[in-house]
Amino acid sequence: MIKIISEWIIPILVFIIPFYGIIKNVKVYEVFVDGAKEGISVVVKIFPALVAMLVAIGVLRASGALDLLGKFLMPLTNKIGMSQELVPLALIRPLSGSGALGIATEIIKTHGADSLTGKMASAMYGSTETTFYVLAVYYGAVGIKKMRHSVISGIFADIVAILSCVFYSRLFF
Repeated sequence: MIKIISEWIIPILVFIIPFYGIIKNVKVYEVFVDGAKEGISVVVKIFPALVAMLVAIGVLRASGALDLLGKFLMPLTNKIGMSQELVPLALIRPLSGSGALGIATEIIKTHGADSLTGKMASAMYGSTETTFYVLAVYYGAVGIKKMRHSVISGIFADIVAILSCVFYSRLFF
């Protein structure tokens, strides 16, 4: 039953929404075009922030700064039971979901999906947020400039998630 619903839900919605608009005397095509125009303007607004963030991630990875920071944080990560291989994941995840996915994939390929490090990487990837990406995209789309408290809250939540992943992974695995 779920398979049938999942196969048909999108096509049904594609027909129901315009049909409902026609019933309500909405000029469906004109409204669709207006929405597309608004979408393009949002992309133009957030594009500089996204490019800057992607360049920063590329520079961090290519320069070896992530590895250096991992070595610098090693005494702290060893105390909490987090392996050094997870530090780049913890640092990139607030910036980029796809960059973090690449790092998590490398960790899992290297250590194995059933290893403690692989399980921690999976939990960390799933429980942390792309804080700076979300702030750049959503706040940039609506023009919010003062995001100091949001950044602090988001980073605090990411730190709590990382510590929780380490603690509960060690507890359950």
